[in-house]
Amino acid sequence: MGIILDTSVLIAGERRGESVQAIVQRVQSTCGEQHAALSVVSLVELTHGIYRAKSDADRTRRQAFTTELRRDMVVHPVTVEIAELAGRVEGEQGARGVSIAFEDLLIGATALWLGYQVATANLRHFQMIPDLSVVQL
Repeated sequence: MGIILDTSVLIAGERRGESVQAIVQRVQSTCGEQHAALSVVSLVELTHGIYRAKSDADRTRRQAFTTELRRDMVVHPVTVEIAELAGRVEGEQGARGVSIAFEDLLIGATALWLGYQVATANLRHFQMIPDLSVVQL
């Protein structure tokens, strides 16, 4: 089993000045020793944050953190199968009047497809994805 780290967990760790290794160790101390990975969607969100930085120092720190993530962690792409799963979940939930943020939908679908859990600081959207195992950090 494995765990996909949601962007909220990564941003919180980066703001605390933690290394990627420290974030993974903290997650594993809570969730048990399992493979930690990312969805490529988190890289989109983190890169967005780089270009929204209010100072050069913040931009440089965020870029270094994102580079460290890409170097040290497995990053899962959105495959055709994951896209179809996300579309099914979004369609089924939408028919019930439930709306899930697109980024969280893709991260959650990635975890579901892989049989992984999601570690997040933001439970709300992930709890709306049926059969997804979610751990709050």
